[in-house]
Amino acid sequence: MKVGLKIGLAAVVLSAVAALVFWFAAPIRSMTTVTMPSEAPLPEDAVIDRLVVHKSKRTMSAYSQGRLLKTYPISLGKQPVGHKQFEGDGKTPEGKYRINERNPNSGYHKNLGVSYPNEADKAYAAAQGKSPGGLIKIHGMKNGWGFIGKKHLQKDWTNGCIAVTDEEVDELYRSVKHNAEIEILP
Repeated sequence: MKVGLKIGLAAVVLSAVAALVFWFAAPIRSMTTVTMPSEAPLPEDAVIDRLVVHKSKRTMSAYSQGRLLKTYPISLGKQPVGHKQFEGDGKTPEGKYRINERNPNSGYHKNLGVSYPNEADKAYAAAQGKSPGGLIKIHGMKNGWGFIGKKHLQKDWTNGCIAVTDEEVDELYRSVKHNAEIEILP
C-alpha cells in the first residue's frame, strides 16, 4: 500500500472516531446540565411558590419569588403527549393549576395534590359524556419501592401524575407553599 493512501485512510479513520466521540459525548453533557441541579438539596428554609413542568423535557423547575431554586427530573403519565381530557387516558394535564393539598400517608410515599380538573376541564369532559378524572399528584415511589430511586426515570409510568424520587418529594413536601402555582407545559 502506498504511503499517501495509508495517510489518507488513517485520516478518514481518525475523523470517524472523532465524530463518534463528539456524537456520544454531546448528549451526556446536555443531560448532565439538566440533572445536576437536582443533586444539591434545597435549603431548609426554601419556600417554593411556583412550579413549572416541561413535559417534553421531563423536568419540573421550582421557583421562589421568580428565582429558580432547583430543577427535578420527572416521570409522567403513560401517555405523556397531549392534555389530560378523560379519566383513564394516562395523560398528565397541561395548563395552570394550584398545589391544593398534601398527603403524608399516600400510597406513593407522600404527595402534593394538583387542582386538576378545573372548570374548563370538567366542562369539556361533560360535553363528551365522560369523566375528566382527577387525583393528579406530584408523588414519590409506590410504598416499599423507594429503592428504585432515579431508575424510575427510564420510562413514563404514572396514571397521569408527576413522579419524583422519595427524597425529592420529601423536599417538595416541605418547601412548596399551599396554593402555589403549577404550570404544566407540553
